[in-house]
Amino acid sequence: VLVVESGGGPVQPGGSLRLSCKVSGFTFSAHIMGWQRRVPGKGLETIATIYTSGNVSYVESVKGRFTISRDNTKNMVYLQMTSVTPDDTAMYYCVIDYGANGRGRGTQVTVSS
Repeated sequence: VLVVESGGGPVQPGGSLRLSCKVSGFTFSAHIMGWQRRVPGKGLETIATIYTSGNVSYVESVKGRFTISRDNTKNMVYLQMTSVTPDDTAMYYCVIDYGANGRGRGTQVTVSS
């Protein structure tokens, strides 16, 4: 299984960013996909999950600001981030089945003015 994230970078507070994740090597549509993030000195936090049904769930801190989506025809997962704050600064990881079946190397998002 290969999981590759992209789209991270610097962004100003209040700005937007779209993360992408390309997955290969397994039956993408049959698995739960999600995004986790890690702030230095803290553990991994699952912030967004999209189920095989298309249903989604979010951690409270990103509800209304982030949107997770998937394209089963392209084996892609996306995280649209809006109204970002410095608290969103973290390494963001794309994960399969909450990380049990795969996790990418991450893409860094830095929110700063």
